[in-house]
Amino acid sequence: MRIQLLIADEDRDYTEHLSQILVEKYANVFEVSACSGARQMAELLSHRGYDAALLSPALAAEAELRKINLPLLLWDGAAGGFVEGLESLRKYQRISLIAGEVLERCAEVSSIGIGHGGAKAHTTAVWSPAGGVGKTTAALAYAAQQVSRGKRTVYLDLEPFSSVSAFFPEGGKSISTVFEKLDERAELTLQGIRQEDAGSGIYYFRRPDNYEDISLLTREDVVRLTDAAAADVDELVVDLGSGYDQRADTLLTLADVVLLVVDGSKLCRTKWEQFRTQHELYGKLREKLILVANRGSRYSEAEAPSTVRLPQVKSDDPVVVYKTLSAGYFQV
Repeated sequence: MRIQLLIADEDRDYTEHLSQILVEKYANVFEVSACSGARQMAELLSHRGYDAALLSPALAAEAELRKINLPLLLWDGAAGGFVEGLESLRKYQRISLIAGEVLERCAEVSSIGIGHGGAKAHTTAVWSPAGGVGKTTAALAYAAQQVSRGKRTVYLDLEPFSSVSAFFPEGGKSISTVFEKLDERAELTLQGIRQEDAGSGIYYFRRPDNYEDISLLTREDVVRLTDAAAADVDELVVDLGSGYDQRADTLLTLADVVLLVVDGSKLCRTKWEQFRTQHELYGKLREKLILVANRGSRYSEAEAPSTVRLPQVKSDDPVVVYKTLSAGYFQV
């Protein structure tokens, strides 16, 4: 179910531009109605109620507010533009920020019982028994490839120490925003704070405020978090730390596909062999496991049902590396 959003502002050009962008970029989130006059607004409100509305001060004063669950004032900063009892939202800012603020505020209003109502995304978990093998780079290469195939893709970093800032701009609100309210409206909150990388088209979340924000998540928390992140997209890529605990066990088991990343180092080969021959989880994952042999390493096809081989990319820029590796190597 989409959020029923009304936009009412006397500036017709701005109203049309705002509604057009929301329809184009957030079609799975909003169903938008727009008007630039009081008479048209009254007609729209006479036929239906709205989950949320963006209203100019003049039109807000004339609106039948009882038909709107979340009326918000679209304020341009002019003196005298406030309407008593209404929260304001800055008018002239990036439309992605406006959409994010609307989603966050909708999530805070208990009377708006909105869920995405569709199928969850295909989920790919990326894991390794050893650290330093290029797991995050492989995860982002896979995510970028999915975007290139026309899939709306979210990258969710659940590593104890996040490396998101090495790959993406760090603006916006931290994913820590949602950790304390992982309830039935977490989907809207996550949609409100996620960002789209201009270079790759990958959706991502700003890193947690501190280390403990990830470490304190329970097994149930991470399931709820990934379920919420999987709403409204085609592919969810979950980047797990190299440690193994109940949370990792749960997410590896629930994932549709597991990319297990290895390199040619002796340490990694030793840990991979231990996992493959001594851990019962390997048997459970085997049919959906894809071994990703990174940095030109070679592994026997007998060691996994499916293997992807990624070449060594000579660059110190992690963004260059993952974008290079996104060029068709994953046949998943």
